Amino acid sequence: MQKSYLNVIDIETGEVEVLHTYEQIIEAPNWNKNNDCLYFNSKGHICKYDPITDTDEMIDTGICDECNNDHVLSPDCNMIAVSHNTNHDWLQCQIYVCPIDGGEATLVTKEKPSFLHGWSPATNELCYCAFRTIDGERHVDVYKTSVLNYLSVNNNGNDNADADRIIQGDFAEERLTSVGFNDGPEFSPDGKHIWYNSTITGMMQIWRMNEDGTDKVQMTDNDKHNWFAHVSPDGKKVVYLAFNKADQLPEQHLPNLHVELWIMDYDGSNKRRLVSLFGGQGTINVNSWNKDSRRLAFVSYDEI
Repeated sequence: MQKSYLNVIDIETGEVEVLHTYEQIIEAPNWNKNNDCLYFNSKGHICKYDPITDTDEMIDTGICDECNNDHVLSPDCNMIAVSHNTNHDWLQCQIYVCPIDGGEATLVTKEKPSFLHGWSPATNELCYCAFRTIDGERHVDVYKTSVLNYLSVNNNGNDNADADRIIQGDFAEERLTSVGFNDGPEFSPDGKHIWYNSTITGMMQIWRMNEDGTDKVQMTDNDKHNWFAHVSPDGKKVVYLAFNKADQLPEQHLPNLHVELWIMDYDGSNKRRLVSLFGGQGTINVNSWNKDSRRLAFVSYDEI
């Protein structure tokens, strides 16, 4: 069985700490700013890792028992949104939301497949990558949709009885890109921008646009396929995953490859390599910054 390593890197010193070694595949850690725990997916489930006790537990996500590595926490960290492969088929993937400590899952997207990546702190919108057939052709684009109608659920007036729940909306979605293969969208901490990766210029590169899809700007331009841009909580730094050009096609993000984590300033300047590792798919599919904007979690694997 291939081992997985849950790591943390200090972006200032470059020091890497292995928090825990797993005997199975784990992927895509999120960091909870409220309790410093990490949430990752493994074997179709979402797990919570507590670095203080060095223990983990599975989160009850209701009917979502085939969660993939596209999951994010709400801005207040009271909810978690997951991408669930309905009928164990990634082409049937839909987005659901449930309480962070577990509970009933609520469907957010009707169309399939939809792969979650970001939750806006400003508008309570989700942004995601979606495969859609338009005029008889398949397109892979960035979409967003509202997570509507927060309802505080209380038990006999006890404010702490249950977490906030989300009432299902009308499934309306807004397409924000239309050219190339577009994936990995994520809101900036202020909600003004969406960072994503696109093949519009040939190679997979990092892009940034306004949250309404206007003013698209290419942020990387090199001979690597760059994926999954994640903005630090203070809005100053952006980390991303770089694949070697020869290892895969632009629209792929494969596992078990020699890859690199890179970092740049929010304006695209001062790009530098943080670390080289064996990973790829599952390493940093979702935002894994700590609230201190200095530490970053990522997953690496035994080389095979």
